[in-house]
Amino acid sequence: MRAPYDDWFGPDAFDATYGYDEHALRQIGAPDEPAGFERFWRELYVRARQVDPDPQLTPAGSAAETAAAAALGWDLYDLTFASLGDVRLGGWVALPSDGRIEHAAVVSHGYGGRSEPDLEVVPAGTAVIFPVSRGLPTRSLMSEVPEHGAGHVLVGIESPDTYVHGGCAADIWCAASALLELLPQAPATLGYIGGSFGGGIGSLALPWDARFTAAALHVPSFGNHPLRLTMPCTGSGESVRTYAAEHPEVRDVLAFFDAATAARHIRIPTVLAPALWDPAVPPPGQFAVCNAVAGEKEVFVFSAGHAEYPDEVDEHDQFVKLIHDLFRRPVA
Repeated sequence: MRAPYDDWFGPDAFDATYGYDEHALRQIGAPDEPAGFERFWRELYVRARQVDPDPQLTPAGSAAETAAAAALGWDLYDLTFASLGDVRLGGWVALPSDGRIEHAAVVSHGYGGRSEPDLEVVPAGTAVIFPVSRGLPTRSLMSEVPEHGAGHVLVGIESPDTYVHGGCAADIWCAASALLELLPQAPATLGYIGGSFGGGIGSLALPWDARFTAAALHVPSFGNHPLRLTMPCTGSGESVRTYAAEHPEVRDVLAFFDAATAARHIRIPTVLAPALWDPAVPPPGQFAVCNAVAGEKEVFVFSAGHAEYPDEVDEHDQFVKLIHDLFRRPVA
């Protein structure tokens, strides 16, 4: 590995640049769109919007989380809501303590799920929902869905109509519906934040939902599946790679769930944050998503992803500032 990665991660770590420098990464494109791609996603969106989200709030059960939220200016609630396929999911909602709601945001999570809200990623005055996608910890576990990414990522992979990632995109749309139903009036903006799993699912979900006005995608997964399938990794993509080697027909299914293909349809202002080194989500797939985004975008490149390294906190703080600045912007 090139410095500084050999110094940061030691001699036993594999080269998670996959042989690409930043210049090469910025040249990676998205796969061709399969026939029926846009129709598939628009029809799925229509079905999700027909769901009554029926959001139910209760005071947050964790005193520590409640106190932390209050210190930052939010009232925190535990949440359940309905999503596509007769499932009921969990999460959190945070509302500005002073009652003045200027913005709204849906904040997703990685393939490990979510155990607590993270209010520092959104600016003050934001009503925010932290949904947990179907089958994932800690608040949306389902007996028929593996809770770990390696198993979850294969659920229903035999068909576009059954693949779990379609349901996960619907969870984002239904979470937005749940949040907006809870607010006394429509907010000026609706943002989306997602990293890794949440970055890839966000890329799949955002193009079809005109309610979203801005987005931030960090180390997005599921980009350029044909390329991903050639790259061993430590994340959920390894399960897909090994499964596809024995069942090559799933490549046709994955084509409908390629985050880079979908990113061509993203038109809203977006902050994108791929990493140059990442053993869990290979950087070529991340950059495929970021390169494909069609609308106004700002790309902030992290030195590494899914790892601790000396500049991690500083880079994260810079990324959060970009999110705050974007979400505060009035809609053009």
